[in-house]
Amino acid sequence: MTKGLFKSGMIVSAMTMISRVMGLVRDAVVANLLGAGLAADVFLFANRIPNFLRRLFAEGAFAQAFVPVLSEIKEKHGDDAVRIFVAQAAGTLGTILLCITLLGVVGSPVIAALFGAGWFIDWWQGGESAEKFILASGLLKFTFPYLFFISLVALSGAVLNVYNRFAVAAFTPVLLNISIICCALLLHDVFTVSAYALAIGVFVGGVAQLAFQVPFLYRLGMLKKPKFAWHAKEVTKVRRLMLPAMFGVSISQINLLLDTLIATSLGTSAIAWLYYSDRLIEFPLGLFGIGIATVILPALSKLHAGDKLEDFQNTLDWGVRFVLFLGFPAMLGLVVISPLIISVLFNHGAFAASEVNHVEAVSYGVAAYAVGLVSFMLIKVLAPGFYARQDTKTPVRIGIVTLVLNMVFNLMLAPFIGYLGLALATSLSASCNAYLLYRQLNKERVYRVSSFTWLFALKSIFAAIVMSISVYFVVLQYDWQSWAFIQQVGLLSGLLVQAAMVYFGAMLLMGVRLSTIKELKGYTS
Repeated sequence: MTKGLFKSGMIVSAMTMISRVMGLVRDAVVANLLGAGLAADVFLFANRIPNFLRRLFAEGAFAQAFVPVLSEIKEKHGDDAVRIFVAQAAGTLGTILLCITLLGVVGSPVIAALFGAGWFIDWWQGGESAEKFILASGLLKFTFPYLFFISLVALSGAVLNVYNRFAVAAFTPVLLNISIICCALLLHDVFTVSAYALAIGVFVGGVAQLAFQVPFLYRLGMLKKPKFAWHAKEVTKVRRLMLPAMFGVSISQINLLLDTLIATSLGTSAIAWLYYSDRLIEFPLGLFGIGIATVILPALSKLHAGDKLEDFQNTLDWGVRFVLFLGFPAMLGLVVISPLIISVLFNHGAFAASEVNHVEAVSYGVAAYAVGLVSFMLIKVLAPGFYARQDTKTPVRIGIVTLVLNMVFNLMLAPFIGYLGLALATSLSASCNAYLLYRQLNKERVYRVSSFTWLFALKSIFAAIVMSISVYFVVLQYDWQSWAFIQQVGLLSGLLVQAAMVYFGAMLLMGVRLSTIKELKGYTS
C-alpha cells in the first residue's frame, strides 16, 4: 500500500512542482507589472475572493465530502454506479455554481464592499482608497466566473484521483499560470490599468483547465449527461457531509480572508506583502503537504470502507512522517534565505522601483508564515483522517475554535506589528488546529503517532537546524543585495544544493534511508 502511495505522492509532487514553479513565474510577472502598490493590492484582492470560494466549495468542502462517497460507491457498486453518481453530482453542482457566479458578477460592488470594507468606507466618504473600491468592483466581474470553471475542475480531478490518474489533476493548475502570464504579456498595454489583463488571464485559465480534463474523463467513460439531482441518495449524502466540511477543511482560507479584510485598513502594500509572503509558503505546502493529502484521502477512504483499521493507522502515520521529513527543512530554509529568493523572483520592474523596501517587508512576512508551515502540512494529512470516515462534524468544532483563536491572535498582534501580526496569527491558529485534530484522532483511538515517527521527527528537526545554520553562515559572507540578477540566481542555486546535501547527509548519518520514508515500520498503538 505504502509503496503505491509513495509513488503516487511523488507523481503528484512532481506535477505540483511544475505548477508551483510556473506560479512563481506568474507572481514574478505580476510583481514586475504591478509592483506592490495600489494596483497589486486590488488585483490580489479580486483574485483571492474566488480562490477562497474555490477552496471552500470545491477543493475544500466538496472534495472532502465527494471523494469518500465516490470511493465507497466504486468499492461496493462498481463503475456503472460511479458514472450515474458523477453525472448527478456534476449537474447539481454545476447548476448551483452557475447561479452563484451570475450573482457574483452582477453584485461585484456588493462583494467588494463586503470583503474590502476599508476601501468601501473610504469610497463612501470620498477618501484616498475610493479608487481601490471602484477597481476591485470592476476586476471581480472577470475573476469571479473562475469559481464556476474551477469547481467543475475539482469534481473532475476528484474522479481522476479515485481512478489513480493523479498526474492529470496535479498538472492542470499549470494552465492557469500560463494563461495569466500570456494575458499579462499580451494585453497589459490594451488597458489603462494593467490589472485587467491579469483578471482576464484568470478567466481564460479557468476555461483552459476544464477543457484540459474533459478528454481524460471521456477515456475513463465518465462523461455522462449532467443531471440535476438534488434529492438523489448519494448527492444528499454529499450535501450533508459537505455543509460542515465547508467550514472544517477551509479554516486556513477563512483566516487568510479575514486577514485580507483587516489588511485593507493597514495601508497600501499590506495585502501585497501578505500575498507574496503566502506565495512562498504555498510552494512547499503545495509541493509536499497538498501532494500527500491528494493521494492519502482516496487511500484512507478505501481502507475505511474495507474496515482495515491497522492499515488506516499505518497510512496516516506514513503521511505524518513524510510531511515532517520535508516540512522542517522547508520551514527553516525559508526563514534563512527568503530575502534572496524574494529578490530573485520579484525585485524587478515596478516592485523594485518603489522607495519602500518590499524585499525586506515580504521576507518578514515569510518568516511569520513559516512558523506555521509544518502545522499547515499536518492539517492536510490529519483532516482526511476524519473525512475518509465521513466524519465532517468534528473538524467543524475544531475549526470554530481555531477561527476564534485566529481573531484573538489578530487583535492581540496586528495593532502592534501590523501585517506581520496577521501572518503570525494565521501560523499560531494553524498550529492549534493541527494539535486539536491530532488530539481528537488520538482520543477516538483512530490514530496515535508511533514511537518510530516521534524519533524520526527529532532526527528531521536536528538535521534541519544543522542545514539552516550552514546556509546562514554562507549567506553572511556575501553582499548579494548589490549583485546582478544572474549572480543572485547563481548564489541561490548553490545554497539550495548545499541545503539539500547537508540535510540529506545529516539524515543519512543518523540512519535514515529512502526505505525509511517509503515503507511502514510498524504502527505502535
